[in-house]
Amino acid sequence: MKKNFKFLVLFLALLMFVSSFSFLGGTSFAESKNAKKAKYVFLFIGDGMGAAQVNAAQIYAGDKKKVEIKPLEFYKFPTVGLVNTEDSTSFCPDSASTATAISSGTKTHSGVIGKTSDLQKNVTTVAEKMKEQGKKIGIISTVTLNHATPAAFYANVTSRKQYYEIGKQMATSGFDYFAGGSLAHRTGDDKKKKEKDLYDILKANGYTVTETKKDFEKINKNTGKVFAVTERIQDEGAMPYTLDQKKGDMTLRDTVRKAIEVLDNENGFFIMAEAGKIDWACHANDALSSIHEVLALDDAVQEAIEFYKKHPDETLILVTADHETGGLSLGYQGTGYDTHFEIFDKQKLSYVEFDKKFEELKKNNNNLKFEDALKLVKESFGLIVKDENTKKEDELFVLNDYELGKLKAAFAESMKDKDKRTKSIETNLLYGGYDPFSATLTHIIDNKAGIGWSTFAHTAVPVPIYALGATAELYEGTYHDSEIYSKLMESLGAK
Repeated sequence: MKKNFKFLVLFLALLMFVSSFSFLGGTSFAESKNAKKAKYVFLFIGDGMGAAQVNAAQIYAGDKKKVEIKPLEFYKFPTVGLVNTEDSTSFCPDSASTATAISSGTKTHSGVIGKTSDLQKNVTTVAEKMKEQGKKIGIISTVTLNHATPAAFYANVTSRKQYYEIGKQMATSGFDYFAGGSLAHRTGDDKKKKEKDLYDILKANGYTVTETKKDFEKINKNTGKVFAVTERIQDEGAMPYTLDQKKGDMTLRDTVRKAIEVLDNENGFFIMAEAGKIDWACHANDALSSIHEVLALDDAVQEAIEFYKKHPDETLILVTADHETGGLSLGYQGTGYDTHFEIFDKQKLSYVEFDKKFEELKKNNNNLKFEDALKLVKESFGLIVKDENTKKEDELFVLNDYELGKLKAAFAESMKDKDKRTKSIETNLLYGGYDPFSATLTHIIDNKAGIGWSTFAHTAVPVPIYALGATAELYEGTYHDSEIYSKLMESLGAK
């Protein structure tokens, strides 16, 4: 009897030990508690990605009928923390200051990159310090590479809008691998005077610039320093939204996979990969586009996980955000305690691509009627006006009188020339500077799904951080974004 009891206690203890490494979805990760430092570091930044954005993606990917989420791969990481994001001038910060805090441990002004809060001194980033110590450095973003977040790892400017100057500093950074979107203001910030193309400056500094998928695939360890640009460009030089991607388009996962191939070496590497269009979609209050960007980030993280499995005692993977965007809420007064994410199955494109289609429709129809625009609405979002042919299963997609009224008013605004549209507090609250028709449509479909938004800007909501691998335990708890830097330096065994 005693033997059986001892066996039972031993079995239960073993079961508890094993289950401590088991997380949602049955996936388990063995932690490297004894690792003193990380040789390989992946820092994934989902720009604008708060906890709500993460769970929206899990709900969408899950079983809506059984009310079961499908956990993201990084959601299963064994170490989780919570990060406060305020900068030295605002509780609702921007990407320039928050990325500076993450990269250098320095709180600074909104809009400032790589400068101390008095704007007098340049900071040195974790990427720059790791480069000095012989590691290879990769900087990736789905938006332009001289945009705020990627720039915060190599540039020092008083304004994030100094795109041309940032691009020049990118060229002299000496970093080994840049990939993703193109560069903003390639020939200067002043439209009256053209400067030397930033691509040419990069080439003069020893970079191979690739602009096709075919050339991207040819990149290898022997290529040298490289800037790999997506072949198909969307809004303002970014990679296309995942929702709008076509077969063969470069993905975030592609860029991470290639980064590992190019940067893997005996001294290790540091890779920062930004999913920048989570933020852009949330600024536009386009929930489904944001969801697909989060899923694409998780897909890219899978490449890092595969690398981690080969080097578990030397690899650290971090997934976090610089701030939350949009004030996304999973719950809306119009749907009460219900959500209807199945409505997103009918949304076929992002707000950017809808804007293009709508502009084309207006161009080809001098006297476009609201009823004609509704055909494009049905085709793009699945939203319909109820008639005698409406089926019961389509009730969810029917525009009610309140929604139709909002949409008609927005259509009227959109039909005006941009410089003649109403400028008021009300229109700013309703449309946030986006096309009134598309902004209203995304709000309607999001609200029908059970999603709400509080702003077209950023919020003061803390963001999660997920960690796996060597020294991951350092990232547990609650702390400021500037402390991520000091933790990274400890993880890397640096000062």
